[in-house]
Amino acid sequence: MKLLTVGTVAFDAIETPFGKTDKILGGAATYIGLAASKLGAQVNIVSVIGGDFPQEYIEVFQKNKIGIEGIKEIKEGKTFFWAGKYHIDMNNRDSLATELNVLENFDPVIPESQKDSEILMLGNLHPAVQLSVLNQMKKKPELTILDTMDFWMNSTWDLLMQVISKVDVITINDAEARQLSGEFSLVKAAQKIQEMGPEVVVIKKGEHGALLFNKKQVFFAPALPLEDVFDPTGAGDTFAGGFAGYLTQTGDLSFEGLKKAIIVGSALASFTVEKFGTEKLQELTSQEYKSRLEEFKNLTEYNYII
Repeated sequence: MKLLTVGTVAFDAIETPFGKTDKILGGAATYIGLAASKLGAQVNIVSVIGGDFPQEYIEVFQKNKIGIEGIKEIKEGKTFFWAGKYHIDMNNRDSLATELNVLENFDPVIPESQKDSEILMLGNLHPAVQLSVLNQMKKKPELTILDTMDFWMNSTWDLLMQVISKVDVITINDAEARQLSGEFSLVKAAQKIQEMGPEVVVIKKGEHGALLFNKKQVFFAPALPLEDVFDPTGAGDTFAGGFAGYLTQTGDLSFEGLKKAIIVGSALASFTVEKFGTEKLQELTSQEYKSRLEEFKNLTEYNYII
């Protein structure tokens, strides 16, 4: 199966209580693509960059066998840039700069070779862009996954509802789930969101794990307690990339397959936060990944005695 992800390829400048960076490689599609590639999934990116995007970052995609035919370069433009500063608890941050640049007029064009992708991951973008992507697919993907955020709920509600009605899976955080549904209980929130269209609702709770709702079935995946958390940027996108990448690689879209995909996404996200930006994902080895999965198993496994 093929995974197509549409989202941002960007520059980030990050400051946390443990250090800061200049402009480094970032963007939702970057994290999603790198995470999926670590699982051996065939993944392609559709995005836009400016003429200032360095060749060394292009080589990062190529080295990880990520398809970049769908990344359009606008030579006279500048790449999307975000700068942020995290508070001491690492759960809250301030955006210091958001420069849309070439992303402002992004009109995605899906290459013909990717219009039949079985798994479609719609990264966090304007709902109109997401609708354009859906309309370009040759046929309905076997699984369409949507990531969105409160900003689009506040500014483009009607368009967002159109997108949500057309997808199979939605991944959002707990605050966004409550805003989208109007329900405080996450169980009731998931039920309300399922009525909007998606059969599967994944609610991310950061350091407290993630909830998976599939029809009336529920599964919870914990987050691994880590000694060092340097930078949470991209953790949610890494989670989504691991989730989508596992399903692409295995083709198992059953509830059991979704449960395993949640664990894989959580495991990969636990690596991202250990270094700045995509640094850890880029250098991640197969052995490290397998060891981390074993840690998750040990974290949750127990003998139940009545």
